[in-house]
Amino acid sequence: MTYGFMDIAITPSVRRAQAEMGVDRLWSDFKGHREFDRFSMRETTFIAQRDSFYMASVSETGWPYVQHRGGPLGFLKVLDDRTLAFVDYRGNRQYISTGNLADNDRTCLFLMDYPARTRLKIYARAEKLALDADPVLTASITDPNYGAKAERIFTLKLEAFDWNCPQHIEPRYTEAEFLSASQHLIDKITQLERENASLRERVDTRRED
Repeated sequence: MTYGFMDIAITPSVRRAQAEMGVDRLWSDFKGHREFDRFSMRETTFIAQRDSFYMASVSETGWPYVQHRGGPLGFLKVLDDRTLAFVDYRGNRQYISTGNLADNDRTCLFLMDYPARTRLKIYARAEKLALDADPVLTASITDPNYGAKAERIFTLKLEAFDWNCPQHIEPRYTEAEFLSASQHLIDKITQLERENASLRERVDTRRED
């Protein structure tokens, strides 16, 4: 049966490494069906909740490069069940990923949900578009309230995706996630401070009497 992401990832050298570790049968005798070549509602929802991802590319000299891409929540858009797109905002102006993908359009994305210890990995082919190449697309995926300078659009055609297990993913929280998770404690502290102030006022009043 097919295992879409691993069908791409497993090469002869990978098979040799698996054989050395005694796990090659896990993948050569896989009985399930995990083609995963179209996004479902689960992936669409997960992607919409991300404000960053990691994107890999390979240079003409064979060196890999991994870039962190960030933006407003949900800036990576699911256009249809096989297409992603995002506005590429100005960063350090090295343009390593941009150059690499112009020569080799293969890319791999890692999308992380650290609090939930969840990871979605995606194989895709990238295409760079000028901002004015498709004004309707650009308008539909651009957040006018985000202060960074947009430089280009990338569309990503899905080849395969897979979900990873939570092993070795340490929970981490953004400021917004931390405040949301601790809001009940903040509210409780505020309530206790008000009660404490009220009690102090009563004590001071009794002393004056």
